[in-house]
Formats: sequence, structure tokens, C-alpha cells
Amino acid sequence: MVRVRLRRPRRRLRSVVEIGRWVDSTVRRRTARDDEVRDRRRRHVASAALQVVDETGADAGTAQIAERAGIPRPHVYRYFASREDLDNEVVRLAAQDLIQRVRPHLARRGTPAQVVEGLVRACATWADAHPHLYRFLAARGQSRTLHRARMGRSRLLDEIALAARGYTNSGDESFPEGILVGVMGMVDATVIWWLDQRDETLDVMVRRLSRHVTLVLQDALASHGIQLDPTVELEPFIGE
Repeated sequence: MVRVRLRRPRRRLRSVVEIGRWVDSTVRRRTARDDEVRDRRRRHVASAALQVVDETGADAGTAQIAERAGIPRPHVYRYFASREDLDNEVVRLAAQDLIQRVRPHLARRGTPAQVVEGLVRACATWADAHPHLYRFLAARGQSRTLHRARMGRSRLLDEIALAARGYTNSGDESFPEGILVGVMGMVDATVIWWLDQRDETLDVMVRRLSRHVTLVLQDALASHGIQLDPTVELEPFIGE
């Protein structure tokens, strides 16, 4: 009796496996490419929205934004779930720009009044250049998005709180950041009043507002046992 040995089609099996791997790799590359294109277009639309709001105000319509982005109006919502989603991204971008303007003043040596005036002046100068965006940020001051943008790690108020601890050599991690939120509200209200009224020069408004902010912060620090000598130059906070 003759036995016949059947060979397994190994080469064919290997081919199937290789084809499967190639298909998986192709799908992954295509998906990554699609995600990259989507992210790029989303950033483009958000940038267009930022420009339109900066020029015309918070009432800017979706049609204006789409025209600036060079896309049909319905296509805006291919990249954003809703107008609120788009507005939140505009808030994030605007807050990021404001933070970049203010941040260098957290690392400067000076008296308490000089440190505060540097921060207030940077904020007010940005508002003068971008009045519609500043109003947009202030109007959404109670939103979760802006709260995260301003209070999150490495963001503006968080850095101010860290700087305050550094300037005062205080290791107290429970520094009342809520006080700083209130100070920011006072700054917003004063700056927006000035934007609407223009009843004094920017320089006069900044000096007056800086005095008020300095007094509030000194009082808050004093309540936590931290006394600031107004004549002593403070070392800036060198943070993470």
C-alpha cells in the first residue's frame, strides 16, 4: 500500500497572513492620516472663528466663520459638535494667547506693587488690542471651559498662585486661589468698563486698578499670616 503525504499550503497561508498584515497597516495609516487631516481642518476653522470674533464680537455668525475658513457653512459642524463646542475652542485659544502675554511678568523681580502692575498692564494691553475677545472671555468667565483654561495646571491663575507662594517664600499649598479668581473678576470688570467708556487713559486706569488689586492681595495674604513689605523687592517664582 502506497502512502501519499499531503503537504500543507504553507506558502499560501503565509501569503494570507502577509496580506492581512498589509491591510491592517494600510488601515492604520489611513486612519492616522484621516485624523491628522481632521485635526488640521478643525484648527483652521477654530482659527477663522477666533479672527472673526476678534474683529466683530461674540455675535459673529457661523456663516461668517465658514466664509473666513473658506468652507460651506454646514461643514463647520463636521469638525465641531455644536456652536458651543466651537466657542469653547475660541475661548481656549484666546485664553492661551492672553496667558502667553501675561506669563513673563510672573518671573520678574520687583516690589508687590510693581509685580501686580506688570500683570495688570499686560492684561489690559492685550484687552486694548483685542477688546471683543476680552469681552468674550469675561462673558464666559463662569464656564467650565474658561475655569479650566485659567485655573488648570500651568495656566494663568494657577501660575499666579504659585508665584505668590514663591514671592512670599510661603510653602502653604492651600493659598486661597479663590481670592485670585475674585481678583480676576475685578480686573475683568474694570477693564471692560474702561473699554466701553474710555473715560481715562490706559496708563491711568492700569495704575488705579493695580493699586486696588495690590490692596486686595495684601489683605488676603495678611489673613494667612503673610505680611508683605511694600518697599521690598520680591524674588520671582521659578516654577515647573
